[in-house]
Amino acid sequence: MASCKPDVDRFWLLLAAGATWSVVGLVLAGLACYWLSQSAWPWNAVAALAGFACGVLVYWVGFGRIARRNVARIVGQPDQVCVFAFQAWRSYLLIVVMMALGWVLRHSRLPLLYLAIIYLTIGTALALASSLYYDQS
Repeated sequence: MASCKPDVDRFWLLLAAGATWSVVGLVLAGLACYWLSQSAWPWNAVAALAGFACGVLVYWVGFGRIARRNVARIVGQPDQVCVFAFQAWRSYLLIVVMMALGWVLRHSRLPLLYLAIIYLTIGTALALASSLYYDQS
């Protein structure tokens, strides 16, 4: 397998992946909370509960599985590995697609209350899945 520079210890890959998932998840959840704070009671509370519950479900059936596979891939790497290997190469394409989808959603006519549910769902799922990386580091 071709090597790139800089090479780092696997520990740093796990930490980088966990930090990336945590930061993105917290940013999305924070933005959702801001939008919810702009909405009227009790709809903001209902939306927050829906977003959090959906986030736990998405973690359970999707992001948790993805994170576990990625952790196994990282743990199976040599002791020293390319710093960009904290995600599989095809995952970088998924990241671009998800960023584009986020941009489309933010610029859509969808009410902020609904966007908040979507963002809180994804943010919660990412933040929960990030713990799987920290468990292995």
